[in-house]
Amino acid sequence: MNASSIDQQINHYFDAATGWFVDAIFAEIPITASVGVPWVLLVLLVGAGYFTCYYRFVNVRHFLTAIRVVRGHYDDLEKEQPVTVSESVSTVSGDNPDTVRVEGAGEVTHFQALTAAISATVGLGNIAGVAIALSIGGPGATLWMVLVGLLGMSSKFVECTLGVAYREVDAKGTIYGGPMYYLKKGLRQKGLKRLGGVLSVVFAVMCIGGSFGGGNMFQVNQAFKLFEYVTGGSDSFIHGLGWLFGLVMAILVGIVIIGGIKKIAKVTDKIVPFMVVMYILAVIIVLGMNASAIPSAFQAIWEGAFSPEGVVGGFIGVLIQGFKRAAFSNEAGIGSASIAHSAVKTQHPASEGLVALLEPFIDTVVICTMTALVLIITGQIVPGTTLTDEEGVILTATALETGISWFPYLLSFAVILFAFSSMISWSYYGYQAWSYLFGRARRTEYVYKTLFCVCTIVGAAATLGAVTDFSDAMIFAMLVPNMIGLFLLRKKVREELLRYLDRVRAKLKG
Repeated sequence: MNASSIDQQINHYFDAATGWFVDAIFAEIPITASVGVPWVLLVLLVGAGYFTCYYRFVNVRHFLTAIRVVRGHYDDLEKEQPVTVSESVSTVSGDNPDTVRVEGAGEVTHFQALTAAISATVGLGNIAGVAIALSIGGPGATLWMVLVGLLGMSSKFVECTLGVAYREVDAKGTIYGGPMYYLKKGLRQKGLKRLGGVLSVVFAVMCIGGSFGGGNMFQVNQAFKLFEYVTGGSDSFIHGLGWLFGLVMAILVGIVIIGGIKKIAKVTDKIVPFMVVMYILAVIIVLGMNASAIPSAFQAIWEGAFSPEGVVGGFIGVLIQGFKRAAFSNEAGIGSASIAHSAVKTQHPASEGLVALLEPFIDTVVICTMTALVLIITGQIVPGTTLTDEEGVILTATALETGISWFPYLLSFAVILFAFSSMISWSYYGYQAWSYLFGRARRTEYVYKTLFCVCTIVGAAATLGAVTDFSDAMIFAMLVPNMIGLFLLRKKVREELLRYLDRVRAKLKG
Protein backbone atom coordinates (compact mmCIF):
# COMPACT_ATOMS: atom_id res chain seq x y z
CA MET A 1 0.00 0.00 0.00
CA ASN A 2 1.53 3.33 -1.07
CA ALA A 3 1.36 6.50 1.03
CA SER A 4 -1.48 8.22 -0.86
CA SER A 5 -3.74 5.15 -0.69
CA ILE A 6 -3.78 5.51 3.11
CA ASP A 7 -5.87 8.66 2.60
CA GLN A 8 -8.32 6.73 0.41
CA GLN A 9 -8.83 4.00 3.00
CA ILE A 10 -9.42 6.54 5.76
CA ASN A 11 -12.01 8.30 3.58
CA HIS A 12 -13.95 5.08 2.87
CA TYR A 13 -14.41 4.04 6.48
CA PHE A 14 -15.05 7.58 7.72
CA ASP A 15 -17.86 8.18 5.22
CA ALA A 16 -19.57 4.91 6.09
CA ALA A 17 -19.53 5.63 9.82
CA THR A 18 -21.00 9.14 9.93
CA GLY A 19 -23.84 9.38 7.40
CA TRP A 20 -26.80 8.41 9.62
CA PHE A 21 -25.85 10.78 12.43
CA VAL A 22 -25.47 13.76 10.11
CA ASP A 23 -28.91 13.13 8.57
CA ALA A 24 -30.59 13.12 11.99
CA ILE A 25 -28.98 16.33 13.24
CA PHE A 26 -29.69 18.32 10.09
CA ALA A 27 -33.22 17.13 9.42
CA GLU A 28 -35.08 20.11 7.96
CA ILE A 29 -38.28 21.86 8.97
CA PRO A 30 -40.07 22.96 5.77
CA ILE A 31 -40.55 26.72 5.42
CA THR A 32 -41.94 26.65 1.89
CA ALA A 33 -42.48 23.92 -0.66
CA SER A 34 -38.86 24.24 -1.75
CA VAL A 35 -37.05 25.69 1.28
CA GLY A 36 -36.36 24.02 4.60
CA VAL A 37 -34.27 24.97 7.63
CA PRO A 38 -32.40 22.48 9.82
CA TRP A 39 -34.13 22.39 13.20
CA VAL A 40 -30.88 22.95 15.11
CA LEU A 41 -30.36 26.32 13.44
CA LEU A 42 -33.85 27.49 14.34
CA VAL A 43 -33.25 26.54 17.98
CA LEU A 44 -30.03 28.59 18.06
CA LEU A 45 -31.57 31.64 16.41
CA VAL A 46 -34.79 31.65 18.45
CA GLY A 47 -32.85 31.06 21.67
CA ALA A 48 -30.43 33.90 20.95
CA GLY A 49 -33.32 36.26 20.21
CA TYR A 50 -35.11 35.27 23.41
CA PHE A 51 -32.03 35.84 25.61
CA THR A 52 -31.39 39.20 23.96
CA CYS A 53 -34.88 40.35 24.95
CA TYR A 54 -34.92 38.65 28.37
CA TYR A 55 -31.69 40.36 29.48
CA ARG A 56 -32.80 43.68 27.96
CA PHE A 57 -30.21 43.79 25.20
CA VAL A 58 -27.24 43.02 27.40
CA ASN A 59 -25.21 42.67 24.20
CA VAL A 60 -25.65 46.40 23.49
CA ARG A 61 -26.26 48.07 26.86
CA HIS A 62 -23.24 46.54 28.59
CA PHE A 63 -20.83 46.32 25.67
CA LEU A 64 -18.54 49.04 27.04
CA THR A 65 -18.63 47.47 30.50
CA ALA A 66 -17.38 44.23 28.94
CA ILE A 67 -14.42 46.05 27.38
CA ARG A 68 -13.59 47.66 30.72
CA VAL A 69 -13.62 44.27 32.45
CA VAL A 70 -11.15 42.87 29.91
CA ARG A 71 -8.92 45.91 30.41
CA GLY A 72 -8.88 45.29 34.17
CA HIS A 73 -10.82 48.36 35.30
CA TYR A 74 -12.80 46.34 37.85
CA ASP A 75 -10.14 43.89 39.01
CA ASP A 76 -10.12 45.46 42.47
CA LEU A 77 -13.69 44.18 42.99
CA GLU A 78 -12.18 40.70 43.30
CA LYS A 79 -10.26 41.78 46.41
CA GLU A 80 -12.99 43.56 48.30
CA GLN A 81 -14.79 40.51 49.67
CA PRO A 82 -13.04 37.22 50.52
CA VAL A 83 -14.98 34.23 49.27
CA THR A 84 -14.63 30.89 50.98
CA VAL A 85 -17.41 28.91 49.31
CA SER A 86 -19.00 29.39 45.91
CA GLU A 87 -22.55 30.66 46.45
CA SER A 88 -23.88 28.64 43.55
CA VAL A 89 -22.78 25.22 44.79
CA SER A 90 -25.31 23.02 46.48
CA THR A 91 -24.34 21.63 49.88
CA VAL A 92 -26.61 18.63 49.61
CA SER A 93 -25.36 15.74 51.72
CA GLY A 94 -22.65 13.86 49.90
CA ASP A 95 -21.70 16.81 47.69
CA ASN A 96 -18.53 18.60 48.70
CA PRO A 97 -18.84 22.37 48.08
CA ASP A 98 -16.22 24.07 45.93
CA THR A 99 -13.87 26.23 47.95
CA VAL A 100 -13.20 29.20 45.71
CA ARG A 101 -10.76 31.47 47.50
CA VAL A 102 -9.84 34.83 46.07
CA GLU A 103 -6.19 34.01 45.55
CA GLY A 104 -6.99 30.73 43.83
CA ALA A 105 -10.30 31.44 42.15
CA GLY A 106 -9.27 30.44 38.68
CA GLU A 107 -6.25 29.72 36.56
CA VAL A 108 -6.23 32.47 33.90
CA THR A 109 -7.02 36.17 33.56
CA HIS A 110 -10.08 37.65 31.83
CA PHE A 111 -7.95 38.41 28.78
CA GLN A 112 -6.42 34.94 28.65
CA ALA A 113 -9.81 33.28 29.00
CA LEU A 114 -11.13 35.47 26.19
CA THR A 115 -8.21 34.66 23.88
CA ALA A 116 -8.41 30.95 24.66
CA ALA A 117 -12.08 30.96 23.69
CA ILE A 118 -11.58 33.23 20.68
CA SER A 119 -8.81 30.95 19.46
CA ALA A 120 -11.46 28.26 19.07
CA THR A 121 -13.89 30.56 17.25
CA VAL A 122 -12.05 33.11 15.09
CA GLY A 123 -10.70 31.39 12.03
CA LEU A 124 -11.90 29.15 9.27
CA GLY A 125 -15.58 30.01 9.58
CA ASN A 126 -14.64 33.64 8.94
CA ILE A 127 -12.83 32.67 5.76
CA ALA A 128 -14.75 29.84 4.08
CA GLY A 129 -18.11 30.49 5.76
CA VAL A 130 -18.44 34.06 4.55
CA ALA A 131 -17.68 33.10 0.95
CA ILE A 132 -20.29 30.33 1.10
CA ALA A 133 -22.94 32.63 2.57
CA LEU A 134 -22.36 35.31 -0.05
CA SER A 135 -22.31 32.83 -2.89
CA ILE A 136 -25.84 31.79 -1.92
CA GLY A 137 -27.39 35.08 -0.83
CA GLY A 138 -25.29 37.72 -2.55
CA PRO A 139 -23.87 40.77 -0.75
CA GLY A 140 -27.08 41.18 1.28
CA ALA A 141 -26.31 37.99 3.18
CA THR A 142 -23.66 39.96 5.08
CA LEU A 143 -26.27 41.97 6.97
CA TRP A 144 -28.09 38.86 8.12
CA MET A 145 -24.84 37.29 9.22
CA VAL A 146 -24.06 40.36 11.33
CA LEU A 147 -27.54 40.16 12.89
CA VAL A 148 -26.91 36.54 13.82
CA GLY A 149 -23.60 37.56 15.42
CA LEU A 150 -25.22 40.32 17.47
CA LEU A 151 -27.91 38.00 18.78
CA GLY A 152 -25.33 35.31 19.52
CA MET A 153 -23.59 37.68 21.93
CA SER A 154 -26.48 37.21 24.37
CA SER A 155 -26.34 33.42 24.23
CA LYS A 156 -22.60 33.52 24.86
CA PHE A 157 -23.15 35.80 27.87
CA VAL A 158 -25.63 33.35 29.45
CA GLU A 159 -23.61 30.18 29.06
CA CYS A 160 -20.30 31.68 30.20
CA THR A 161 -21.88 33.24 33.29
CA LEU A 162 -23.23 29.83 34.23
CA GLY A 163 -19.89 28.21 33.47
CA VAL A 164 -18.18 30.28 36.17
CA ALA A 165 -21.10 30.05 38.60
CA TYR A 166 -21.09 26.25 38.74
CA ARG A 167 -17.44 25.37 38.17
CA GLU A 168 -15.44 23.03 40.39
CA VAL A 169 -11.95 23.43 41.82
CA ASP A 170 -9.87 20.42 42.82
CA ALA A 171 -7.27 20.22 45.57
CA LYS A 172 -4.53 21.38 43.17
CA GLY A 173 -6.49 24.46 42.12
CA THR A 174 -7.35 23.05 38.68
CA ILE A 175 -10.68 24.34 37.35
CA TYR A 176 -13.36 22.08 35.88
CA GLY A 177 -16.35 23.80 34.36
CA GLY A 178 -18.75 24.08 31.46
CA PRO A 179 -22.25 22.87 30.58
CA MET A 180 -21.65 19.46 32.15
CA TYR A 181 -21.42 21.10 35.56
CA TYR A 182 -24.12 23.76 35.32
CA LEU A 183 -26.55 21.25 33.85
CA LYS A 184 -25.92 18.82 36.68
CA LYS A 185 -25.69 21.24 39.61
CA GLY A 186 -28.00 23.98 38.42
CA LEU A 187 -30.88 21.68 37.51
CA ARG A 188 -30.41 19.72 40.74
CA GLN A 189 -30.94 22.95 42.66
CA LYS A 190 -34.21 23.38 40.78
CA GLY A 191 -35.35 19.87 41.74
CA LEU A 192 -34.51 18.40 38.32
CA LYS A 193 -31.66 16.14 39.36
CA ARG A 194 -32.43 13.31 36.94
CA LEU A 195 -32.89 15.63 33.96
CA GLY A 196 -29.67 17.45 34.80
CA GLY A 197 -27.76 14.20 35.04
CA VAL A 198 -28.97 12.98 31.65
CA LEU A 199 -28.37 16.30 29.89
CA SER A 200 -24.88 16.68 31.34
CA VAL A 201 -23.86 13.23 30.08
CA VAL A 202 -25.35 13.83 26.63
CA PHE A 203 -23.51 17.13 26.36
CA ALA A 204 -20.22 15.57 27.46
CA VAL A 205 -20.49 12.81 24.85
CA MET A 206 -21.27 15.30 22.08
CA CYS A 207 -18.52 17.64 23.24
CA ILE A 208 -15.95 14.87 23.01
CA GLY A 209 -17.14 14.09 19.49
CA GLY A 210 -17.12 17.81 18.64
CA SER A 211 -13.55 18.16 19.85
CA PHE A 212 -12.46 15.30 17.62
CA GLY A 213 -14.49 16.59 14.65
CA GLY A 214 -15.05 20.35 14.33
CA GLY A 215 -12.37 21.27 16.83
CA ASN A 216 -9.73 19.07 15.28
CA MET A 217 -10.34 17.22 12.01
CA PHE A 218 -12.13 20.10 10.26
CA GLN A 219 -9.45 22.57 11.32
CA VAL A 220 -6.47 20.54 10.17
CA ASN A 221 -8.28 19.50 6.99
CA GLN A 222 -8.84 23.06 5.77
CA ALA A 223 -5.34 24.07 6.81
CA PHE A 224 -3.95 21.21 4.73
CA LYS A 225 -6.15 21.97 1.70
CA LEU A 226 -5.06 25.62 1.57
CA PHE A 227 -1.42 24.72 2.18
CA GLU A 228 -1.63 22.21 -0.68
CA TYR A 229 -3.27 24.85 -2.90
CA VAL A 230 -0.63 27.55 -2.38
CA THR A 231 2.21 25.06 -2.86
CA GLY A 232 1.04 23.91 -6.27
CA GLY A 233 -2.30 22.13 -5.90
CA SER A 234 -2.20 18.71 -7.58
CA ASP A 235 1.49 19.32 -8.32
CA SER A 236 2.31 20.13 -4.69
CA PHE A 237 4.99 18.11 -2.99
CA ILE A 238 2.44 17.18 -0.32
CA HIS A 239 -0.46 16.26 -2.64
CA GLY A 240 -2.08 13.03 -1.45
CA LEU A 241 -0.06 13.08 1.76
CA GLY A 242 -2.58 14.64 4.12
CA TRP A 243 -1.68 12.15 6.80
CA LEU A 244 1.90 13.47 6.83
CA PHE A 245 0.72 17.07 7.29
CA GLY A 246 -1.59 15.80 10.04
CA LEU A 247 1.27 13.99 11.75
CA VAL A 248 3.33 17.17 11.97
CA MET A 249 0.35 19.12 13.33
CA ALA A 250 -0.40 16.32 15.83
CA ILE A 251 3.13 16.53 17.21
CA LEU A 252 2.94 20.31 17.60
CA VAL A 253 -0.50 20.17 19.21
CA GLY A 254 0.57 17.37 21.54
CA ILE A 255 3.47 19.42 22.84
CA VAL A 256 1.12 22.24 23.88
CA ILE A 257 -1.90 20.37 25.24
CA ILE A 258 0.08 18.34 27.73
CA GLY A 259 0.38 21.50 29.85
CA GLY A 260 -3.36 22.08 30.39
CA ILE A 261 -5.27 25.37 30.30
CA LYS A 262 -2.44 27.49 31.72
CA LYS A 263 -0.09 26.38 28.95
CA ILE A 264 -2.84 26.74 26.36
CA ALA A 265 -3.68 30.25 27.58
CA LYS A 266 -0.03 31.30 27.46
CA VAL A 267 0.08 30.21 23.82
CA THR A 268 -3.30 31.62 22.74
CA ASP A 269 -2.86 35.02 24.38
CA LYS A 270 0.11 35.48 22.06
CA ILE A 271 -1.06 33.68 18.92
CA VAL A 272 -4.64 34.98 18.83
CA PRO A 273 -3.88 38.73 18.84
CA PHE A 274 -1.07 38.14 16.35
CA MET A 275 -3.06 36.05 13.89
CA VAL A 276 -6.19 38.21 14.09
CA VAL A 277 -4.18 41.41 13.59
CA MET A 278 -2.24 39.78 10.73
CA TYR A 279 -5.41 38.72 8.93
CA ILE A 280 -7.16 42.06 9.54
CA LEU A 281 -4.13 43.99 8.26
CA ALA A 282 -4.13 41.93 5.07
CA VAL A 283 -7.83 42.67 4.61
CA ILE A 284 -7.37 46.37 5.40
CA ILE A 285 -4.61 46.66 2.79
CA VAL A 286 -6.89 45.22 0.12
CA LEU A 287 -9.74 47.48 1.25
CA GLY A 288 -7.40 50.47 1.26
CA MET A 289 -6.32 49.74 -2.29
CA ASN A 290 -10.00 49.71 -3.26
CA ALA A 291 -11.23 52.43 -0.89
CA SER A 292 -13.38 54.12 -3.51
CA ALA A 293 -15.43 50.94 -3.90
CA ILE A 294 -16.27 50.55 -0.20
CA PRO A 295 -19.36 52.83 -0.17
CA SER A 296 -20.87 50.96 -3.11
CA ALA A 297 -20.12 47.67 -1.36
CA PHE A 298 -22.06 48.76 1.73
CA GLN A 299 -24.87 49.93 -0.55
CA ALA A 300 -24.93 46.51 -2.21
CA ILE A 301 -25.09 44.86 1.20
CA TRP A 302 -28.00 47.05 2.33
CA GLU A 303 -29.99 46.76 -0.88
CA GLY A 304 -29.28 43.07 -1.28
CA ALA A 305 -30.41 42.29 2.26
CA PHE A 306 -33.99 43.19 1.41
CA SER A 307 -34.17 41.86 -2.13
CA PRO A 308 -35.85 38.50 -2.84
CA GLU A 309 -32.42 37.07 -3.39
CA GLY A 310 -31.11 38.56 -0.14
CA VAL A 311 -34.05 37.48 2.01
CA VAL A 312 -34.58 34.00 0.63
CA GLY A 313 -31.08 33.24 -0.53
CA GLY A 314 -29.50 35.45 2.12
CA PHE A 315 -31.49 35.02 5.31
CA ILE A 316 -32.54 31.42 4.71
CA GLY A 317 -29.31 30.69 2.90
CA VAL A 318 -27.20 32.10 5.72
CA LEU A 319 -29.16 30.02 8.19
CA ILE A 320 -28.58 26.89 6.17
CA GLN A 321 -25.03 27.57 5.02
CA GLY A 322 -23.64 30.86 6.32
CA PHE A 323 -25.09 30.55 9.84
CA LYS A 324 -24.19 26.91 9.77
CA ARG A 325 -20.62 28.07 9.25
CA ALA A 326 -20.95 31.19 11.44
CA ALA A 327 -22.43 29.24 14.35
CA PHE A 328 -19.76 26.63 13.82
CA SER A 329 -17.29 29.48 14.12
CA ASN A 330 -18.57 31.61 17.02
CA GLU A 331 -20.29 28.68 18.81
CA ALA A 332 -22.84 30.92 20.57
CA GLY A 333 -25.43 28.66 22.17
CA ILE A 334 -23.29 25.55 21.73
CA GLY A 335 -21.80 25.83 25.22
CA SER A 336 -18.20 25.02 24.39
CA ALA A 337 -16.73 28.46 25.16
CA SER A 338 -18.03 28.35 28.72
CA ILE A 339 -15.49 25.60 29.41
CA ALA A 340 -12.58 27.96 28.73
CA HIS A 341 -14.20 30.90 30.49
CA SER A 342 -14.82 28.79 33.60
CA ALA A 343 -11.10 28.87 34.36
CA VAL A 344 -11.00 32.64 34.80
CA LYS A 345 -9.78 34.29 37.99
CA THR A 346 -12.95 35.88 39.33
CA GLN A 347 -15.57 35.50 42.03
CA HIS A 348 -18.22 37.27 39.92
CA PRO A 349 -19.66 34.91 37.29
CA ALA A 350 -21.40 37.73 35.38
CA SER A 351 -18.11 39.55 34.88
CA GLU A 352 -16.88 36.73 32.68
CA GLY A 353 -20.24 36.45 30.97
CA LEU A 354 -19.83 40.06 29.88
CA VAL A 355 -16.32 39.37 28.64
CA ALA A 356 -17.57 36.41 26.65
CA LEU A 357 -20.18 38.40 24.73
CA LEU A 358 -17.31 40.15 22.96
CA GLU A 359 -16.45 36.92 21.12
CA PRO A 360 -19.29 36.84 18.56
CA PHE A 361 -18.80 40.57 17.99
CA ILE A 362 -15.11 40.15 17.15
CA ASP A 363 -15.65 36.93 15.27
CA THR A 364 -18.79 37.59 13.24
CA VAL A 365 -19.57 41.31 13.29
CA VAL A 366 -16.03 42.60 12.70
CA ILE A 367 -13.99 39.93 10.94
CA CYS A 368 -16.78 38.37 8.87
CA THR A 369 -17.91 41.81 7.67
CA MET A 370 -14.38 42.73 6.63
CA THR A 371 -13.99 39.44 4.78
CA ALA A 372 -17.33 40.02 3.03
CA LEU A 373 -16.27 43.51 1.92
CA VAL A 374 -13.07 42.12 0.37
CA LEU A 375 -15.00 39.41 -1.48
CA ILE A 376 -17.58 41.92 -2.77
CA ILE A 377 -15.10 44.63 -3.78
CA THR A 378 -12.78 42.24 -5.61
CA GLY A 379 -15.69 40.74 -7.53
CA GLN A 380 -15.08 37.19 -6.39
CA ILE A 381 -18.70 36.40 -5.51
CA VAL A 382 -21.12 35.11 -8.12
CA PRO A 383 -24.56 35.01 -6.41
CA GLY A 384 -26.54 31.85 -6.95
CA THR A 385 -23.56 29.54 -6.98
CA THR A 386 -22.83 26.92 -4.36
CA LEU A 387 -19.33 26.65 -2.97
CA THR A 388 -17.74 23.85 -1.03
CA ASP A 389 -15.74 24.71 2.07
CA GLU A 390 -12.50 24.15 0.20
CA GLU A 391 -13.62 26.49 -2.59
CA GLY A 392 -14.61 29.09 0.03
CA VAL A 393 -11.11 29.19 1.50
CA ILE A 394 -9.49 29.35 -1.93
CA LEU A 395 -11.90 32.10 -3.03
CA THR A 396 -10.88 34.28 -0.08
CA ALA A 397 -7.24 33.60 -0.90
CA THR A 398 -7.86 34.69 -4.48
CA ALA A 399 -9.56 37.88 -3.27
CA LEU A 400 -6.53 38.76 -1.16
CA GLU A 401 -4.26 37.93 -4.08
CA THR A 402 -5.81 40.80 -6.05
CA GLY A 403 -4.16 43.15 -3.56
CA ILE A 404 -0.69 41.65 -3.36
CA SER A 405 0.38 38.49 -5.15
CA TRP A 406 1.90 36.84 -2.09
CA PHE A 407 -1.17 37.32 0.14
CA PRO A 408 -2.33 33.71 -0.38
CA TYR A 409 0.85 32.58 1.34
CA LEU A 410 0.08 34.92 4.22
CA LEU A 411 -3.46 33.55 4.39
CA SER A 412 -2.14 30.01 4.33
CA PHE A 413 0.08 30.80 7.31
CA ALA A 414 -2.85 32.49 9.07
CA VAL A 415 -5.13 29.51 8.45
CA ILE A 416 -2.55 27.14 9.89
CA LEU A 417 -2.33 29.34 12.99
CA PHE A 418 -6.14 29.54 13.15
CA ALA A 419 -6.33 25.76 12.93
CA PHE A 420 -3.57 25.22 15.48
CA SER A 421 -5.06 27.57 18.06
CA SER A 422 -8.55 26.14 17.57
CA MET A 423 -7.25 22.62 17.98
CA ILE A 424 -5.43 23.26 21.24
CA SER A 425 -8.45 25.05 22.71
CA TRP A 426 -10.85 22.33 21.60
CA SER A 427 -8.56 19.69 23.06
CA TYR A 428 -9.14 21.40 26.41
CA TYR A 429 -12.91 21.42 25.85
CA GLY A 430 -12.90 17.76 24.94
CA TYR A 431 -10.73 16.75 27.86
CA GLN A 432 -12.98 18.58 30.31
CA ALA A 433 -15.92 16.55 28.99
CA TRP A 434 -13.82 13.36 28.98
CA SER A 435 -12.76 13.87 32.60
CA TYR A 436 -16.39 14.48 33.57
CA LEU A 437 -17.33 11.05 32.22
CA PHE A 438 -14.23 8.99 32.98
CA GLY A 439 -12.53 10.73 35.90
CA ARG A 440 -9.52 13.01 36.31
CA ALA A 441 -6.76 10.43 36.63
CA ARG A 442 -3.56 11.04 34.70
CA ARG A 443 -4.08 7.86 32.68
CA THR A 444 -7.50 8.91 31.39
CA GLU A 445 -6.06 12.29 30.44
CA TYR A 446 -3.34 10.72 28.30
CA VAL A 447 -5.84 8.37 26.64
CA TYR A 448 -7.94 11.33 25.50
CA LYS A 449 -5.00 13.40 24.31
CA THR A 450 -3.59 10.45 22.37
CA LEU A 451 -6.94 9.90 20.63
CA PHE A 452 -7.09 13.62 19.86
CA CYS A 453 -3.72 13.54 18.13
CA VAL A 454 -4.72 10.44 16.15
CA CYS A 455 -7.82 12.29 14.91
CA THR A 456 -5.55 15.10 13.72
CA ILE A 457 -3.89 12.68 11.32
CA VAL A 458 -7.25 11.25 10.20
CA GLY A 459 -8.71 14.73 9.65
CA ALA A 460 -5.91 15.88 7.38
CA ALA A 461 -6.31 12.77 5.21
CA ALA A 462 -10.12 12.58 5.01
CA THR A 463 -12.23 14.30 2.33
CA LEU A 464 -13.42 17.75 3.35
CA GLY A 465 -17.11 17.03 2.80
CA ALA A 466 -17.11 14.05 5.15
CA VAL A 467 -15.18 15.92 7.83
CA THR A 468 -17.42 19.00 7.56
CA ASP A 469 -20.68 17.04 7.89
CA PHE A 470 -19.43 15.07 10.88
CA SER A 471 -17.99 18.21 12.50
CA ASP A 472 -21.23 20.15 12.15
CA ALA A 473 -23.34 17.28 13.42
CA MET A 474 -21.34 16.70 16.59
CA ILE A 475 -21.01 20.37 17.48
CA PHE A 476 -24.62 21.28 16.74
CA ALA A 477 -25.82 18.28 18.76
CA MET A 478 -24.28 19.96 21.80
CA LEU A 479 -26.85 22.74 21.61
CA VAL A 480 -29.77 20.47 22.57
CA PRO A 481 -28.86 19.87 26.23
CA ASN A 482 -27.14 23.25 26.49
CA MET A 483 -30.08 25.37 25.32
CA ILE A 484 -32.44 23.48 27.65
CA GLY A 485 -30.13 24.30 30.54
CA LEU A 486 -29.72 27.95 29.56
CA PHE A 487 -33.47 28.44 29.47
CA LEU A 488 -34.12 26.71 32.79
CA LEU A 489 -31.30 28.59 34.55
CA ARG A 490 -31.96 32.02 33.01
CA LYS A 491 -33.07 33.56 36.34
CA LYS A 492 -29.81 32.56 38.00
CA VAL A 493 -27.92 34.46 35.31
CA ARG A 494 -30.06 37.55 35.80
CA GLU A 495 -29.38 37.47 39.55
CA GLU A 496 -25.63 37.24 38.91
CA LEU A 497 -25.76 40.09 36.40
CA LEU A 498 -27.67 42.42 38.72
CA ARG A 499 -25.35 41.58 41.62
CA TYR A 500 -22.25 42.37 39.59
CA LEU A 501 -23.65 45.56 38.10
CA ASP A 502 -24.53 46.76 41.61
CA ARG A 503 -20.90 46.25 42.62
CA VAL A 504 -19.70 48.13 39.51
CA ARG A 505 -22.06 51.07 40.16
CA ALA A 506 -20.95 51.24 43.79
CA LYS A 507 -17.33 51.38 42.68
CA LEU A 508 -18.03 54.15 40.17
CA LYS A 509 -19.90 56.21 42.77
CA GLY A 510 -17.17 55.68 45.33
